[in-house]
Amino acid sequence: MALKLKIITASTRPGRIGPSISDWAVKVAKGNAAFEVELVDLAEIDLPLLDEKHHPMMQKYEHDHTKRWSAVIADADAAVFVTPEYDYFAPASLVNAVQALMREWKYLPVGVVSYGGVSGGLRSAQVARQLLGNVGAYPVMQTVPVPFVGAALGEDGVLATNEQMNEGLGGMLDELAKLAAVLKPLRSA
Repeated sequence: MALKLKIITASTRPGRIGPSISDWAVKVAKGNAAFEVELVDLAEIDLPLLDEKHHPMMQKYEHDHTKRWSAVIADADAAVFVTPEYDYFAPASLVNAVQALMREWKYLPVGVVSYGGVSGGLRSAQVARQLLGNVGAYPVMQTVPVPFVGAALGEDGVLATNEQMNEGLGGMLDELAKLAAVLKPLRSA
């Protein structure tokens, strides 16, 4: 039985390029036999800023958007956040999405694909990995940066990748599959 991998587009800004990066991640992930891949877009989940009155540890969600988001993450065996770097930090949409839940993250292996300028969004990735670890997820040490992302996007919006990027993402997915297989019983408990 395949493990459920959620690839999450973190940017919600109008004119964003995150979906192009996510499409590449989905394409590579579908080549990994360990996973059944689902693309999730935070713009479609449409989470307002922390609008639940109860702490997420209680899981007393009142709003449909939070219930939908909870179900997406609770159903996952692993996840990959595809995130830009805004002002040397992770976007507020990613931080909000993580902080809207609590128990759903427990024992979930996660990876990060980041994109940006010269750093490839690595500062955003580090912030995201720390935040995810703080809520009980298991961030893998592999991070896949996409530097100078604007130059790597064709006029058709498709990301031009190279061998190192594809190998890096493949390696991160292999690591996620190993962890997901081991942690799945703990997530089911």
